[in-house]
Amino acid sequence: MFRKMLLGVLAAVVLVPGAFSQTREQKVRDDKKKIEGQGFWLYNDLAAGKEQAKKTNKPMIVVLRCIPCEECVKLDDELVSQDARVRALLDQFVRVRVVGTNGLDLTLFQFDYDQSFAVFFLNANGTIYGRFGTRSHRTHWTDDVSVEGLGKAMEGVLALHQGYPGNRAELTGKTGPKPFFPTPEQFPLHKGKFSSTIDYQGNNVVKSCIHCHQIGDAIRQTYRDRGQPIPPKSLYPHTHPKSLGLILDPRERATVAKLVEGTPAAKAGFVAEDKITHLDGQALVSLADIQWVLHQVPMAGKTVVANIMRNGKPVILKMELVDGWKKLDDTSWRVSSWAMRRMATGGLVLEALGAEDKAGIKIPENQMALRVKHVGQYGDHAAALRAGFKKDDILVSFDGNSDLTREQDLMEYAINKKKVNDKVAVEIVRNGKKMTLTLPMQK
Repeated sequence: MFRKMLLGVLAAVVLVPGAFSQTREQKVRDDKKKIEGQGFWLYNDLAAGKEQAKKTNKPMIVVLRCIPCEECVKLDDELVSQDARVRALLDQFVRVRVVGTNGLDLTLFQFDYDQSFAVFFLNANGTIYGRFGTRSHRTHWTDDVSVEGLGKAMEGVLALHQGYPGNRAELTGKTGPKPFFPTPEQFPLHKGKFSSTIDYQGNNVVKSCIHCHQIGDAIRQTYRDRGQPIPPKSLYPHTHPKSLGLILDPRERATVAKLVEGTPAAKAGFVAEDKITHLDGQALVSLADIQWVLHQVPMAGKTVVANIMRNGKPVILKMELVDGWKKLDDTSWRVSSWAMRRMATGGLVLEALGAEDKAGIKIPENQMALRVKHVGQYGDHAAALRAGFKKDDILVSFDGNSDLTREQDLMEYAINKKKVNDKVAVEIVRNGKKMTLTLPMQK
């Protein structure tokens, strides 16, 4: 049903100029009207939520939602529509809905900024009990989250709240380091373009909203503007456990569904149905909590300690993460890749060739062969177009390197090894012939 509705909307976009922007605008305004009218959620009012939590001694559930984005819309609809499976649990929380990150306290709200749906569970004093909400694909999310999983997370949070502050040591690691700037609109990338609040009085409320992914963009751009390398935490954020071979059940808190052989998780000794209660000492209520712990592990690697319950008995496992481990994750689906392509590829979208296709152009299997899937057409994203690149060109060397076998490897090299305005020699294969083009590195 939802698929048919979405196709209908897309058809309207094609047939009616401006229909999409009008739909986005109406979605945001309708959400505010609907939620405020129901009175079940506090709307864009964290301060009121904290006061209410202090008075009632209830934990807070704060839902951060980018309304125009379609991802996780079904989960969001079931949550705000007071789904019967979670309604009784929601009654035990102070409920706050936030639909823009303008003015958001980044000392507290640090999460995977490529998500369009994220949940924080908080004590009134700002202690974070847990996070919920993730996806590892641009549009598919059902393998990562579910209403059932949200309910299990809420039950876990209520138990943590009941045990607080005696369990404080299990929660301190959930608060992140000091951010560059206290709120998103203070970043140089956004300063003067956005205010600390969404403008519902103006003619374009959507354009007044700072989207979640724009926080991540601003963080990376700050490093870029300062002439500093962009660190692995920003290039490979919130590593998904499946990249380590750990496949979790989205209907549970942090329960193993299956393992991939030969991976760090399999070597550590995880088995199906293991319930992971703690990771590196932090209490877990969701997959997103696991990602938060992994996000803090340096690229150089370390031993991550997991406390699990297996058949009702406690077990401790140690997972070895080696140097470069974050690169196991696939980042190509992330919205943040768009801005990094501007910097590194001049707007090219690249995909790796398989072994058979490489053999067809006489490229060894372990060497670079990145096909141009798309060439940007406008502004800075058309730099590669202006440099002469075309769709289906195959990049086989970048700045003399032929070992950058994935798009994200090339982008990391370009961003952190080259300087803005550098000109990079790129060897390509076009129609079976090799040639060299020059690609400018951009801010």
